[in-house]
Amino acid sequence: MRVIGLAGWSGAGKTTLLTRLIPELARRGASVSTLKHAHHAFDVDTPGKDSWEHRQAGAREVLISSERRFALMHELRDAPEPVLRELLARLSPVDLVIVEGFKREPHAKIEIHRAANGKAPLHPGDASIIAIASDDVFPEAGRPVLHLDDIAGIATIALAGAEPLAAVEARLRGER
Repeated sequence: MRVIGLAGWSGAGKTTLLTRLIPELARRGASVSTLKHAHHAFDVDTPGKDSWEHRQAGAREVLISSERRFALMHELRDAPEPVLRELLARLSPVDLVIVEGFKREPHAKIEIHRAANGKAPLHPGDASIIAIASDDVFPEAGRPVLHLDDIAGIATIALAGAEPLAAVEARLRGER
């Protein structure tokens, strides 16, 4: 497995870009999984459904399965949030894992920047950003800058810049 991140401020268009990028990567023959960081409490379950009732009753994990998919929900119950390395270890093998968020972690990332967001770019202070996808220009960026609509170019950068999982895990553990 190889890992690449998409990082940027909220509202920059990470998810929109990701939903356009995945089909391009699949067209190129890559199997893709995603790992998304959420900053707020979130729920993938519906109140009143059995799985929701199981969680509310105190289950640590609830696995829902059908003929089309399964989903595993794990309640932290006041335990610390898992770090990126621990979350990556839970994924089934694929060609490419795209990490959305975790912008402060040292894995290879493509910065997603939208000028209208009014936020400062991340790349000047982050050497792990290998490229920038933006609707703005950054002539002094020192790394490739692609337009947000250049999905083919972003896919090429993502595939070329993705790091082997073992290297990412070692860096996340603090090893070099």
